[in-house]
Amino acid sequence: MTLEELRRLDPKKIGSWPVLPKLGVLVLVLVLIIFASYWFDWQHQIEQIKAEEQKEEKLRTTFIDKKKLAIDLPLYKKRLDDIEQQFGTLLKQLPGKSEMDALLIDINQAGLGRGLQFELFRPASGETRRDFYAELPITIRVTGSYHDIGAFASDIGKLSRIVTLNDIALTTAKDGLVMDATAKTFRYLDEAELAAQRKSAKPKPGAKR
Repeated sequence: MTLEELRRLDPKKIGSWPVLPKLGVLVLVLVLIIFASYWFDWQHQIEQIKAEEQKEEKLRTTFIDKKKLAIDLPLYKKRLDDIEQQFGTLLKQLPGKSEMDALLIDINQAGLGRGLQFELFRPASGETRRDFYAELPITIRVTGSYHDIGAFASDIGKLSRIVTLNDIALTTAKDGLVMDATAKTFRYLDEAELAAQRKSAKPKPGAKR
């Protein structure tokens, strides 16, 4: 069909058109219907479907993560038990309040046993309290040979209770070496001290937070 024949077609008499023009108009109408349906309805439905698919993916990921946690829960409990046992073992290495004097004597004896001369052994006037333990620094100054001072430091590390040497400074002297250091000892707080500490940490009624 030529272009001239198409121009002669009467839009009011589509029923009398040839087959090809009728099919063309039908296809055009179908395309317009599909486009209008997409623009006014399907587009929003597709966006909603995509949003729901993303939500489903997030829920699936959350489910998988929680499933892994549920599977690993016995392992986490065992690890927690192991940590608590290790913590209990370390806590036993902290002396109680009544054992501090004996520990100070042990430190002093460790130096004397190596032939060191104590020029200064001064525990701090007060303790520094932490969450569940107290820290007591001791300023010491000892004189002796390099070998004996090294052996003394090793003996301190082998004590049954935790003692650390900090701020170590070595200077030469006529009789050998002089070591200035801060020995820190630690003790656990008893129940009464822990209760008092928790009480002091609580905000007072009416106090601003």
